[in-house]
Amino acid sequence: MNLTLRGMQTTSGQTGGLLVSVLSSANNHPIENALVTISYTGNPDSIIEQVRTNSSGQTELVSLSAPPLEYSMEPGIEQPYSEYTLNVTADGFEPFDVSGTEILPDSNSVQEIHLTPITPTGHGTNLVIPAHTLYGNYPPKIAEAEIKPLGESGEIVLSRVVIPEFIVVHDGSPTDSTAQNYYVPYRDYVKNVASSEIYATWPTSTITANVLAIMSFTLNRVYTEWYRNKGYSFTITSSTAFDHKWINGRNIFDSISLVVDEIFDQYLSRPDVRQPILTQYCDGRRSTCPNWMTI
Repeated sequence: MNLTLRGMQTTSGQTGGLLVSVLSSANNHPIENALVTISYTGNPDSIIEQVRTNSSGQTELVSLSAPPLEYSMEPGIEQPYSEYTLNVTADGFEPFDVSGTEILPDSNSVQEIHLTPITPTGHGTNLVIPAHTLYGNYPPKIAEAEIKPLGESGEIVLSRVVIPEFIVVHDGSPTDSTAQNYYVPYRDYVKNVASSEIYATWPTSTITANVLAIMSFTLNRVYTEWYRNKGYSFTITSSTAFDHKWINGRNIFDSISLVVDEIFDQYLSRPDVRQPILTQYCDGRRSTCPNWMTI
């Protein structure tokens, strides 16, 4: 019987791969000989594997148990991924715990960890990765016009579509003044969102279509200066009611990362319209969205 509770081991016989990359938060240099302890989320004392990083700050690719492939291919109540907790320690650095790293069958991913150097007042980091948007409960997208009336805002900075190097992600709703802003490389942002909103087990063509939608939406926010023209100091939010789900610190799947690297400078647009389309979509199961894309 396959267990479908968060963090529990499955018995499907299928596995996914996980590589852990450990870097210093001070200078982004790789940390050699860091110890990575892997256990099931929900049962952190049940150690599955312990591995150390090499001179590049990376572990070997670890094979971990995953649910059956069909769980991620058809909507259902079963959780289609396993969840793992990682404890990372290294000499001279504060310990780091991350729970909720997702493993899908027949898929490899990278979990990046940034360790903080030890200070007299320092403390360890505990990061919890929330549920995937196709499995957890998140607010549906609030409908907007897919083409923005640029003449009304008055302060459009960009005269053409530019692929930004970084975007500023507000980790909450637009009006949440307590939410933190993160400066995220554009490609890394798209990879994070795609890993949070679609499954890496899907066909490459399906992943590509969804990545194009994510990039077009994001570039519309960039091109129209949507939030900055409303007086905010960020590019986009992590709220599914307004934008896409970006999850700080989550693992990124290889199949998604490769697609993003191949098409990162592309987007969707309408004939005779310069701005990228604000490509809105829903999952088509828990929420419906006529005339929108569905995942």
